[in-house]
Amino acid sequence: MLSRLFKAGEKVLLNLVNKKDLHMASRNMENSPKVQELYDLCKETFTGKAPSPASMAVQKLCSLLDTVSPADVGLEEEAQDDDRGYGVSGVSRVNRVGRWAQPITFLDIHECDTFTMCIFCFPTSSVIPLHDHPEMTVFSKILYGSLHVKAYDWVEPPCIITQDKAAPGFLPARLAKLVSDKVITPESEIPVLYPKTGGNLHCFTALTPCAVLDILTPPYKESVGRSCSYYMDYPLSTFALEEGMKVVEGKEDEYAWLVQIDTPDDLHMRPGSYTGPTLRV
Repeated sequence: MLSRLFKAGEKVLLNLVNKKDLHMASRNMENSPKVQELYDLCKETFTGKAPSPASMAVQKLCSLLDTVSPADVGLEEEAQDDDRGYGVSGVSRVNRVGRWAQPITFLDIHECDTFTMCIFCFPTSSVIPLHDHPEMTVFSKILYGSLHVKAYDWVEPPCIITQDKAAPGFLPARLAKLVSDKVITPESEIPVLYPKTGGNLHCFTALTPCAVLDILTPPYKESVGRSCSYYMDYPLSTFALEEGMKVVEGKEDEYAWLVQIDTPDDLHMRPGSYTGPTLRV
């Protein structure tokens, strides 16, 4: 009898301890900064290879990203009524600077072998030119503002032609298909690009002051072939299609020739200091 009572008491005590542990774990989850939850999920999910578009991990990360606000990463939303194009920077006309001459600020949250978490803060009219993400997946969350995105994927199998060899410094042009040409805001669905789909080559133009939280997996790494290349896009009619190359009739506007270029001289970017919650890594 005493033995049964002891065992019963032991079971009740164990249940109470387990419930307390669960309660404490739940409280810790609730108190954990949103950016820490993002980091923990990325660390748990990413292996160094781009995830499958259909994976539950992608859906889970998108759901979490969708809840992130500027305050969660130490940002305050910029004024939305500043001038487009030229704006006054400074207190006098002498110090007037073109809005597009103002640099984009890059904030590094975390980088490791398997993923990068970072933020880009755009002044109005600033641009990140058309560029690629080789063998990478990228999640982008608009924290505030409005951003125009134009994105392409390569046509497969590759359709490559050589420009007029009389032109100095000619480069091959490769056919790409337009995937996205739209404005996104914090209310938009989280854009995700993959190595072959989703708009792996894209350019950003800030319509207002805006900030973008990016998660890249795996990160850029030149030594293993993941370097960032820039491109100029040309209408399909710019170059003649060679024999065997086909596009969907009536949808010629959805195709463009992309020519690789050097890093644009007018790409102004500066490092900033991340001021959000410190990550526990």
